[in-house]
Amino acid sequence: MPSAALMTIERHILEAQKEAAPQATGVLTQLLYDIALSAKIIARETTRAGLVNILGSADTKNVYGEQQQKLDIFANDVIFKMNDHTGRLCVMASEENEDIIPIPERFECGKYVLVYDPLDGSSNVDVNVSVGTIFGIFRKISNGPRGALEDVLQAGRSIAAAGYIVYGPSTMMVYTVGDGVHGFTLDPSVGEFILSHENIKIPAKSKYYSVNQGNEKYWTPGVRHYVKWLQGIYGEGSKPLSQRYIGSLVADFHRNMLNGGVYVYPGDLNDPNDPCGKLRLLFEAIPLGYIAEQAGGAASDGDMPVLDIVPHKLQQRVPLFIGNSELVNKANQFIRDYDREWLEIYRTHRDQQKLVNRE
Repeated sequence: MPSAALMTIERHILEAQKEAAPQATGVLTQLLYDIALSAKIIARETTRAGLVNILGSADTKNVYGEQQQKLDIFANDVIFKMNDHTGRLCVMASEENEDIIPIPERFECGKYVLVYDPLDGSSNVDVNVSVGTIFGIFRKISNGPRGALEDVLQAGRSIAAAGYIVYGPSTMMVYTVGDGVHGFTLDPSVGEFILSHENIKIPAKSKYYSVNQGNEKYWTPGVRHYVKWLQGIYGEGSKPLSQRYIGSLVADFHRNMLNGGVYVYPGDLNDPNDPCGKLRLLFEAIPLGYIAEQAGGAASDGDMPVLDIVPHKLQQRVPLFIGNSELVNKANQFIRDYDREWLEIYRTHRDQQKLVNRE
């Protein structure tokens, strides 16, 4: 096998596939490489966005009522057009689209499903801060010739692959197919992702916690106590963690993956009809949760592992505690001890979603 310095992402995926499934057709390998190619195109635009007039907001809003950025639309289109005609996918779903994205009738359908957040934290491009792409890949489970909503609404335990791309001082793609987490840095001189971080593990000793402290007035008592504990106020003899919060989930998660820590975006009781926080289960929590577990960490909604939650709608949101396993488990403990009211509302909300979607 070539040295790590010479291992491209394509060769790495092929080698991993040979070891795991020598008789496999290579479709997943090709799909991952298509995503890597999409990342190269998006990276090219993010690094020169101010020069080609694609910084700033577009005149449209996404399904969540949020102002779309021009780069959101560009990245969404790139990923779709890179994958709609290959015969590898049966359906796609994007954070930017209200419904599933069918494969055009003129193209053959495949056996995989792609869900993605095309450009997480896209508003940060205006101020030259890192942004990212998140993706998850499932296998087709419906019986029809084309993909369907049920193919997208799968629990994280069924995921086949997941990854993210960070567009920053360098562009880095991190992915897993269930055999560990591996990171590749784009070498612009040759136009290839080169293996730079093999078998990433979240450090047992944490350095950072990431949370938007500006939302503290909306936090539940359990989350307040938990963050105080992270700051070392309640932990006997414990050293406080440093706070680092970029406001781009991919960038915050990536830093904590490499240096150790936990990312927190809790639910709250500011609106009893919406106790679920901001982050999307399908497009953010499940793919990153799978990566976190593969790297020896954990991901929870404060009540259960995010990979055990069965999505019931594309827009479903969840609270997220993700990173070092010990710190995630501690968050669950604080919420169980202090947030019984929130837990009851949140669980009821989750169960109501199940009932509505079964009717």
